[in-house]
Amino acid sequence: MSVYANDVTPFDGGAGLNLDSFEMALKEHYKGGVIEDLVYKNRPLLAMMPKYTKFGGRVMPVPVMNANPQNRSATFGDAQKTSNYIASSIKSFLLQRQRDYSIAKIDGETLEASKGDANAFMQAATAEIDGAMSAIGRSLAGACYRNGSGVIGTAGTVVASSIPLTDPAAVTQFEVGMLLNDEASGLESATITAVNRSTGELTVVQGSTPITTGADLLVQGDKNKKVAGLAAWVDPGATALAADFFGIIRSVDPSRLGGLSHDGSAQPIEEALIDAASLVGREGGRPDCCFLPFEKFSELVKALGSKVTYVDAKSPANIGFRALELHAPYGTMKVIPDADCQADTAWLLQMDTWSLNSLGEAPRILTHDGNRALRLASADAIEVRIGYYANIACKAPGWNCKVAL
Repeated sequence: MSVYANDVTPFDGGAGLNLDSFEMALKEHYKGGVIEDLVYKNRPLLAMMPKYTKFGGRVMPVPVMNANPQNRSATFGDAQKTSNYIASSIKSFLLQRQRDYSIAKIDGETLEASKGDANAFMQAATAEIDGAMSAIGRSLAGACYRNGSGVIGTAGTVVASSIPLTDPAAVTQFEVGMLLNDEASGLESATITAVNRSTGELTVVQGSTPITTGADLLVQGDKNKKVAGLAAWVDPGATALAADFFGIIRSVDPSRLGGLSHDGSAQPIEEALIDAASLVGREGGRPDCCFLPFEKFSELVKALGSKVTYVDAKSPANIGFRALELHAPYGTMKVIPDADCQADTAWLLQMDTWSLNSLGEAPRILTHDGNRALRLASADAIEVRIGYYANIACKAPGWNCKVAL
């Protein structure tokens, strides 16, 4: 299988490959569609979330009307009374960008050895860059579900170098070679050397500040620096609602400013989702997509049996996902499994209330000086920097619901 996505023609390096010609090859290869395929494929929430790529300035206002003008009466004089005039309540979240980076390096010897066989070098180089692009894509896709703290899992009972995760499904967020921190200390704690994806267990080399039982785990450098995902906008908890969130204290109207929740853990899964959709409908929302983990998707399919109906769900990037169709009060919802979704949780979303807002594409090869590849001053290598400057916004949190399953 060719490493050249979308049938991009392999680079013809002629007599050899230097930094300038390599830059030209990168420009030819990494076009928009290629980036989307590397990042969005098999990541449905990230793919389907509307994108806005012109998030300039220091902040971006995200207005939410949480109360209409209250100047109504069956008696004209009472409706018109100046002393009773209550204007609309419009809160405006002042969204700020977060950053994320992924680096691909190609050593000088590989570059030299490619002379006369530039296409062979491009295959090796694109494999490394594709990996870096996939890594940042997984980072962003996982963050879309979480609260911006950077935490991607919690340690169970730690025994020496073995760290079982309390939520085995969260193992999708971990990779061999990751440098982990304990969220509480923020210190370098462990390096992953092996991942058991069947049991959700990590094998690590413990650092000077070892990870202990119950520790919340994050990648070094991520603490409180990730995008504000679903868990930040919808039912974030009483403490978060009472704290400043992009300039707003949401506890003044927790449902409309902080989203809805439904405890369906004691219900059959299809009933829990329909009841949650009814709750959103009562508040004026029309959830059209439901994202949940694969285990719960399988449970729903088994519960519906012969009543299962499948449809195609298209993303703005024109990447399709197979979805189960579930009838709700205001029409149908597309139910889609996502490996990045938290265990025992479903998210009922009205997709047109959400947006991934970025300064340029997210992610992309960073070319601040016009170059896609940089010669390193401190190493015999060239470097390709991938990153984004972005955050997630919801203009109507109260039309979305978190469901405990």
